[in-house]
Amino acid sequence: MNVLTISLFKTKKGISPILATLLLVVIAVAAIVVTYAWVMTYTGHLTGQAGVILNVANVDFHGNGTMIDIDVQNTGTADTTITQVYIGTAASSMTNQTIAPLSLLAGTTQRIPVSYTWQPGAIYYFKVLSSTGQQLPWSTQAPNALS
Repeated sequence: MNVLTISLFKTKKGISPILATLLLVVIAVAAIVVTYAWVMTYTGHLTGQAGVILNVANVDFHGNGTMIDIDVQNTGTADTTITQVYIGTAASSMTNQTIAPLSLLAGTTQRIPVSYTWQPGAIYYFKVLSSTGQQLPWSTQAPNALS
């Protein structure tokens, strides 16, 4: 190396250590803020869905084989609306029953009256759908006598 090359390297200066440290801190804080915003958006979306927890409280077969009352309970923390009810004698062949949308507040139980002809002793499959996307499938046996 010649003297001219060595003198060029000595005249070039980098950024100061304080400025470099400050720049690294700003980049790290920006990355943390972006990650925090993404995580909060993602978990907030999942928490809203998990806020509705549907359970079957009771199924009452009555009306001399023509009515079924379904009591659905929301043990979650968010309100929802029951939009559809399916009933059938097999899980693969349930039919949509016409019901008016029913509000189901958090921590409450709602009765869903359904006009459906049922046979004593038969097993029936049910599925209740909510406006927030939850599905509640189950099966139960009708009583052995008409009531």
